[in-house]
Amino acid sequence: MSIRAELVRLGARWLIKRRGRRETAQQTRQRLRAIEALCPRPPTSTTITSVDAGAVMADRVTTPASDLNRHVLYLHGGGYRAGAPTYYRHFTWRIASATRASVLAIKYRLAPEHPFPAALEDAISAYRWMIGEGADPRQCAVIGDSAGGGLALAMLLKLRDDGCRVPAAAVALSPWTDLALTGASLHRNARSDPMLNADDLPSIVADYLAFADPRSPYASPLYGNPLGLPPVLIQVGSDEIMRDDAVRMANKLRSAGCRVELEIWRRMPHVWHLFVPVLPEAHRAIERIGDFIRREMRSMPDPA
Repeated sequence: MSIRAELVRLGARWLIKRRGRRETAQQTRQRLRAIEALCPRPPTSTTITSVDAGAVMADRVTTPASDLNRHVLYLHGGGYRAGAPTYYRHFTWRIASATRASVLAIKYRLAPEHPFPAALEDAISAYRWMIGEGADPRQCAVIGDSAGGGLALAMLLKLRDDGCRVPAAAVALSPWTDLALTGASLHRNARSDPMLNADDLPSIVADYLAFADPRSPYASPLYGNPLGLPPVLIQVGSDEIMRDDAVRMANKLRSAGCRVELEIWRRMPHVWHLFVPVLPEAHRAIERIGDFIRREMRSMPDPA
C-alpha cells in the first residue's frame, strides 16, 4: 500500500467521515458541489457532450482511445440521494480510455424527491435508449460505484426479467447490494472504514425506499436470483463497512453459475477509484476494469 493511500485515508477520515455524519440529502449535495471545484478537468482531447438519453440527461464521454462501437453505461454513487455525472468527469474520461469505449454517465433522479424505483427506471431507460441508438449489447457494459454499483446489478436483474438482452459485462465498485443492512462488516469495520458511517445508512435507506421492501431484488440485488447475468467484476476495500455487500454478492453470483471476479484491495477506502488524481492504486484498479471490460466484449458470443 502506498504512502499516498495512507494520506488519503487520513484525509477522508477527517474531511468525509467526521464531517459527513448525519448529513441530510441537501447537505451532502452541497458538500459534493464544493468538492467538484477541486477535481481536475479532463484533458482537452476528451469530448463531453450533454445528451438526452431516453428522457434521462447524461454526459457522453469519449477520448481518442474510444471505439465508438463500444459503450459503457456509468451509474454514479451517492446513496441514491446525491451525485451527478459532472462530479465524475475526472474519472469517467479514464474509464473511456481504459475500456476503449464511449461512456454514457447518466443523471438519474435522486431521493428523497424521487424514491425507488425512479433511479432504476432511469437506468433502464438510458440502456434501452443506447440500444435503440444502435449499440450492440455484445459491445456494451455497465459500471457503477457504491449505490450505483447496486443499481447496476439491479438493472441487470430487471433487464433479464423483462426479456431484454443484457450487456456483455458489469463492474461494481464498492457496491451497496443490501439495503436491509444485514452485513456483518457494517459493525466489524465500523471503526476501520475511513469514509463511511454505518449509523448514517438507515436514514439514507429510508429516503430512497420510502417504505418499499429493502429485500426487493430491484433495490437490493443481493436478494435476487442472478441466474443468467453476464460476467461481473467486483472491487472493494478490505476495511469498508460494505465489504460484505460485495463478498456476499460475489458468492451469490458464483453459486448461480455466473462468472464473477472479486477483488478485495487492502486498506483501500470506499470507491478509492475517485481519488485517481493522487492515488496509484486507483490507476491500477482502473487498468483492471479496462482489461476486464475489453476481454468480455471480445469474448461475447453471437446470439442464437
